[in-house]
Amino acid sequence: MTELFKNETLIISGGLGDIGRAIAVAFAKCGTNIALCDIHNASDAKEFLAELSQYKVSSTYNQVDVSDAEATRNWVMNVEEKLGVPGIIIANAATVTFVNINEITSEQWSKELRVNLDGAFYLTQSATARLLHHGRSGRVVFIGSWAAHAVHTNIPAYCVSKAGIRMLCKCMALELAPHHILVNEIAPGFVDAGLSGRNFAENPGAREKAKQKVPVHKLITAEEVARQVVMLCHPQNEHITGTTILMDGGLSLLS
Repeated sequence: MTELFKNETLIISGGLGDIGRAIAVAFAKCGTNIALCDIHNASDAKEFLAELSQYKVSSTYNQVDVSDAEATRNWVMNVEEKLGVPGIIIANAATVTFVNINEITSEQWSKELRVNLDGAFYLTQSATARLLHHGRSGRVVFIGSWAAHAVHTNIPAYCVSKAGIRMLCKCMALELAPHHILVNEIAPGFVDAGLSGRNFAENPGAREKAKQKVPVHKLITAEEVARQVVMLCHPQNEHITGTTILMDGGLSLLS
């Protein structure tokens, strides 16, 4: 454990997913107070909050649908009251529908864009507004995807939502740079956890097939994603903003 982020507060959406949990643990180990939200009942978070407590940090969980702008704003204010102004903001909540573009329903399309793109915007807009209000610097990280630039025929809404996040990251980075709020994106390739992990588990052979596609022949762990997020939020990072950190094992070299 270190005290790299002691007295800081991290706010993260999709906090009960594999990547969300890994990020929360990585920052808790650095002394960060943790605010989590997800769509699950509060009872589903009890065990994980107990795990975070071993790192001697404060942590909270709220059931929040980030596609609801008002609910997200209220959550941000609630976190500020309980843990302090979040200086580290992680937009992580996401959903995916595995269906081609001719078969996806309007409801499925709309839900994915609302959760993945609108939800990321509502969280980061609300949380950075509080930083501006208090005259504080901060860090924002969007959990994006290599699917933002690489066509995937079976997840069109996901690709479009992640492409939107990439431009949102750039727009927000430019506007907030004078206020010393740095905004970046982590864009993983095949992660053996979270949404991809569930797909691998449900489709025998998919994990090995994906692994063989990656030039380095390795899948990414949730913990590896978390380490890259910590790196971007490091206090000594004073210049990296508006950037996409592509961690796809070389997949984009082939696509």
